[in-house]
Amino acid sequence: MALGVLEDPHAALADSDRAIHDARAVAQAPRWMYALASAPFAGFQCGDHGTTDGEELVALADEKGASNWKNNGMLMRGWHSLLIGRRLDAVQSMTTGLAALRAVGVTLFFPAYLSNLARAYAELGKFDDARFAIDEAISVVERTKEGSYAAEVHRIAGEIALMSPEPNALEAERYFERALAIAQAQQAKAWELRTAMSMARLWRNQRKQRQASDLLKQVYTWFTEGFDTLDLKSAKSLLDELAS
Repeated sequence: MALGVLEDPHAALADSDRAIHDARAVAQAPRWMYALASAPFAGFQCGDHGTTDGEELVALADEKGASNWKNNGMLMRGWHSLLIGRRLDAVQSMTTGLAALRAVGVTLFFPAYLSNLARAYAELGKFDDARFAIDEAISVVERTKEGSYAAEVHRIAGEIALMSPEPNALEAERYFERALAIAQAQQAKAWELRTAMSMARLWRNQRKQRQASDLLKQVYTWFTEGFDTLDLKSAKSLLDELAS
């Protein structure tokens, strides 16, 4: 997970695959379920949805009567569904998993799950639900001090502000500024790059091409590998557009 946020995607995905492979080889249920619940984060953070879709974890947890791991499997299933564009499935799986975890007082990784649930709602045009979910994600970050996904939470909040029927560019910019500050403080280059792209698109639409290009170029040129990954390809395409 750390390598994914630091934008070393090849190493992150290799570790993820190896963790799941080794857990299957050992075939000890607790380790196996832990790997299936944790390793996919690296892939999902890199925009890769091929690592696992949560189904194996749900099935194994059902077999072992491990309800907590089953709930995590439901959330993984939902995140995977969002990445492949199955938004209704994403909402159903994530709301089910979140409700079950709430019932036993679990909040670990809630900011990640809630912000992705908010994305799914927004892409379905359910903006009241999207705002409720992203506001809760921000609240959980502030209350629990779980900062691993904090930059993405604020970036997604900004994207929702722009997607709404009455777009609020000023609010979105404030969210993006907060996301950039968090990512830079954490040296989380993956989150910084995504936020720079979000801000650059906003400024491009406001005809601030030079500002947009300067911001994105500053982050993009930091990278020395991983140029075949989704985020870096998107960043390069946006830079080319801004230069034209």
